[in-house]
Order: sequence, then C-alpha cells, then structure tokens
Amino acid sequence: METRDSLLLRMRPEILSAKITPTMSADECFQNKTLRPVVKLQSDLLLAVFRNYVAKHKNVFYDLTIEKRLDYIENAIHKDMKFRNSLKGIIIGQFTLEEFEIYIQNSSALNKRMMDIVKDRLKSNIQLLEYDFA
Repeated sequence: METRDSLLLRMRPEILSAKITPTMSADECFQNKTLRPVVKLQSDLLLAVFRNYVAKHKNVFYDLTIEKRLDYIENAIHKDMKFRNSLKGIIIGQFTLEEFEIYIQNSSALNKRMMDIVKDRLKSNIQLLEYDFA
C-alpha cells in the first residue's frame, strides 16, 4: 500500500522550468520543488475559491477594469487574513510530512513566496475569472 506522501508526490505536475541548482537558497529550492508544483496542482481549486470570495463580496470584481481587477486580487491576498489563511491551507494540505517540517522552519519567508505564486497564478488566469465563467 502506498503512503500518503508517495501519492501526493506522484499527483504533482512536473514543471520543467522549475530548475534546482546547487547555488539556489533553500527557500528557492523549496519554492521550485514544492510550492510551484502544488500551486499548479491546486490551480482549479484556487480559482474556484477566488470566485467564491468575489461572490461573497457582492461581485464588485466583475465591474472593475482589468487593472483594478489585478489590484483587487493583490489586495484580497495581502489584506484579507481569513482569505489568505484559507489559501495557505489549500497549499499546505498538499505537503508531505518532510516538506511540512521544512516549511515550519521558515514559514514566514515561505508564506510570502507561496502567496506571490498564488497571486501570480490568479492574475495569469484572469480571463477565467470573467462573470460568464463563474
């Protein structure tokens, strides 16, 4: 029987551009080896969670210009702690036990990297956040 950790690792998409080199910092290695694949794996769920966030905030997002929508995403992730914590949970829940041990040793810096990747993922998929798709 396979372990939870081996199943989690097998499910993750491979990101060819996420190289790991000996000169990288430990945080950058964790970002490329763990965070980026997990965020990519959870992409559809992250989009659904953001759509739900927008709906709970009266759909004002859909009336904004593209520039203001990008700002809205940024503000939602940086200023709404409850939303931010739920996004973190979606990512952290996909860590192996070993990855979680690494994460808790430097969670502040890794949380910043994690939220930057999530924010970029949402922004790069902004066309999927049109009202018609929601």
